[in-house]
Amino acid sequence: MAIDGTKVLANASKHAAVSYERAGERMRELDLEIERLLRKADEADSAPLEEGLSIPQEVQRRAERQAKLAAARAEMELRAQARVQEEKAAYESKVAEREKERQSGKKPRGREPSAPQDKPGSKDQMNFTDPESRIMKSASGFEQSYNAQAAVEVDSRLIVGRRVTDAPNDKEQLLPGCRMIEPAAGALREILVDSGFLSEAAVTEIEKSGAVRVLAAVKRESHGRSVQQLERKADPPEPGPQAAFAERMAHRVATKAGRERYKLRQQTIEPIFGIIKEALGFRRFSLRGLARVNTEWTLVTLAYNLKRLFHLKAALQTA
Repeated sequence: MAIDGTKVLANASKHAAVSYERAGERMRELDLEIERLLRKADEADSAPLEEGLSIPQEVQRRAERQAKLAAARAEMELRAQARVQEEKAAYESKVAEREKERQSGKKPRGREPSAPQDKPGSKDQMNFTDPESRIMKSASGFEQSYNAQAAVEVDSRLIVGRRVTDAPNDKEQLLPGCRMIEPAAGALREILVDSGFLSEAAVTEIEKSGAVRVLAAVKRESHGRSVQQLERKADPPEPGPQAAFAERMAHRVATKAGRERYKLRQQTIEPIFGIIKEALGFRRFSLRGLARVNTEWTLVTLAYNLKRLFHLKAALQTA
């Protein structure tokens, strides 16, 4: 199975979103505006408002806006607390891995992992039109989106698992991605994912039975091959069981057989997302809310599968 995700636009504009920091600033500005309006009401000789406007109505309108902003900030704080729980296991795994390297006499590469924060970042956002959608990075920039996931059986190129998440990246999606695969697809033997899905905790959990193997790139690699990669060479020696997780995973796709298997990921699931977006024209959800967009994504993947089954049948009849 190849598992991947693609960003699909939400039925909401990113301009209808507010950041945690901006919501706080705007609430303070509204406090000052309400204060000025109340002071104006107390002044007997103050200039009148425009026709059709009244001070009580303007105060109420600003108070309602404040309440909405306060609710948005409260929701972002709840999300931050939930995010800590999701990221805690990955953080602890990275710390343990680095400590293991130190004990073996190696110096860990890169910066020390940062502990997850239980408070929203200043740029955390919530959308008033579709609160469950998120600002996500896509090929066209940052857009109000959902992360649509799919699992594809490599030989038939049929979608055998699908779900939608509000996570802006795939780093916590490997385990949920395996669970979304329909039992009718048969026994799972090998999973192909890109580096964005790679997590030691998830790979360990998936492979503990010994029946499933994960092939994943440990870092992003450019398309095409260098002259050095074209040269014929023997497979590198397999690292021992004490080797670091990243080293063991890198070896799997460094062998000739591993490279050939891993190529299947790009050849299967990425074209399928292209077909869904280009041939079927599905680039934006029509519904709002995570539960509803999950239903819509199910219909879209069904439409793709019906199209694929038609072509499979035609190929069999020709044969």
